[in-house]
Amino acid sequence: MTDTRQEELRRRLTALGFDDVRFAATAAPPGGGLREWLAGGMAGEMQWMERTAEKRLDPELVLPGAKSIVMLGVNYWSRAQRAADDAQSPAWARYALHEDYHDTIKPALVAAGRALEELYGANAGDYRYYTDTGPVLERGWAARAGLGFVGKNAMLISRRHGNWLLLAAILTRVEFVPDAPIRKKFPRRKDGTPPEIGALCGKCTRCLDACPTRAFPRPGVVDARRCISYQTIENKGAIPRELRAGIGNRIYGCDVCLDVCPWNRFAHEGRRMLLAARDDVAGLDLREILELTPARFAEVFRRTPIKRLKLAGLLRNACVVAGNSGDASLVPALVRLASTPAPPLVRAHAVWAVRRLGGETLLESARAAETDAMVRPEYDAGGVS
Repeated sequence: MTDTRQEELRRRLTALGFDDVRFAATAAPPGGGLREWLAGGMAGEMQWMERTAEKRLDPELVLPGAKSIVMLGVNYWSRAQRAADDAQSPAWARYALHEDYHDTIKPALVAAGRALEELYGANAGDYRYYTDTGPVLERGWAARAGLGFVGKNAMLISRRHGNWLLLAAILTRVEFVPDAPIRKKFPRRKDGTPPEIGALCGKCTRCLDACPTRAFPRPGVVDARRCISYQTIENKGAIPRELRAGIGNRIYGCDVCLDVCPWNRFAHEGRRMLLAARDDVAGLDLREILELTPARFAEVFRRTPIKRLKLAGLLRNACVVAGNSGDASLVPALVRLASTPAPPLVRAHAVWAVRRLGGETLLESARAAETDAMVRPEYDAGGVS
């Protein structure tokens, strides 16, 4: 039976701005096929996943004596924010159209720690909190706590909030009565898919079918190497040529497998008490992005998650979007990126985009006026040696 302190804590955390608060016991941590996923190379270049794998699988290695985990959800869906339908307009992942949630949620986590101390007599060493930055299997724990279920798109799907929850976690030595998962028992599946994946998806495969780059080798598993979010955010090198067309107009992240989920029809707009909207980012046009200077980049994207991509990464992505746009009027801006002292990574993708838009003549004219540094084979191949 849940004691009154636990419900008071839930009330306090909700008042801080968390849209959902659930509790789970740390016994028998969710594995989620992490080792198999890593062994298959599907983490791409995210080496930190390999380095922290054992901690993710054993909360004792993160906080010795941990007994519970408090899973917190922040709903970031807003009717005012929508994906760009025009192929010539850059589309941003919805979460990126806010100030960096790592920064805006942290003060509430600090206050949540104080609430733990006040209600349970805990001290600062009795808990650890994370917002998508620590060695915690957030989605697995969120499903264990009944915050939602892991869908075939490998995302946490909430019956109250759809696909639009940012997750935070508090590991603690305080023992709570665990909340029930959505289902305690799952039927076996003949195809070998873990039974808890897609618990309430039924026969729906919209997310799998909609992925532009075919990043799902099977339900509930994302091959990061083919995922648009990985390629446009985590990948620091060249985007593979075979994936560029599938990126379409997605300049930072991708919401396709979230957007198409039928569970979103039950989602309500979030309170967004712990978020700060940045609608000005959504209003940027592609030409303006292609012409960004370092100073302008710092001004526009400060305090947003996009700043971590750095200007070269954003220009790389913008070149791919421009190449997919069919807008030949962007060729002069792309030629400037291909013909100036831009980083090799940017120049490589600018060359690809110019050629895709049929601007070879203008590109060759610009090359003729410069040195031959631009025509090294590794640039034309779209790679970086």
